[in-house]
Amino acid sequence: MADIFGAEQAAQLRDIVARRDIFELLCTYMRAQDRLLPELHRSVFHDDAYVDCGPFAGDPDGFVNFAQTLLGDMIASQHGIMQAHISVTGKRASGEVYFIAQHRIVEDEVEKDLFVAGRYIDEYEDRGAGWKILKRREVIDWARTDPATDSFLGQMTLTLGGRHGADFSEQRNWPV
Repeated sequence: MADIFGAEQAAQLRDIVARRDIFELLCTYMRAQDRLLPELHRSVFHDDAYVDCGPFAGDPDGFVNFAQTLLGDMIASQHGIMQAHISVTGKRASGEVYFIAQHRIVEDEVEKDLFVAGRYIDEYEDRGAGWKILKRREVIDWARTDPATDSFLGQMTLTLGGRHGADFSEQRNWPV
């Protein structure tokens, strides 16, 4: 790269590519949670990673099992990334990633929407096979629960989200 670009431009390009790859990693993490895909979920962590989300703190295998079970008990979830401040230094990076997550839950036999907003405080590392999460702490900034008010969705012909590989994004069963 330094042959085509100057050293400064080559370093900037490496930084841009690293940020793009880390953002893709974050999107993969969110998708794996919402679609309940445990292998994909596990793939974003280094084997020696540490994850602390409050109710669980420990290794990535334990975390994925915890999160997939917790989310699997819900009707649906959707995690969205807001802004992501990522700082890259060589093969290491740190991030503060804002998120908002909506969870459809059942409480006292009534469907409700649980909203959680917070940040992931992360450390990433590229050990030669791409960027992965090395350390993650989930910080909750606010949460609220509201009654579900979208019963009209059942009265319309819509493609609704699925889980465990049954989502249209996994099936892609186009009619034509």
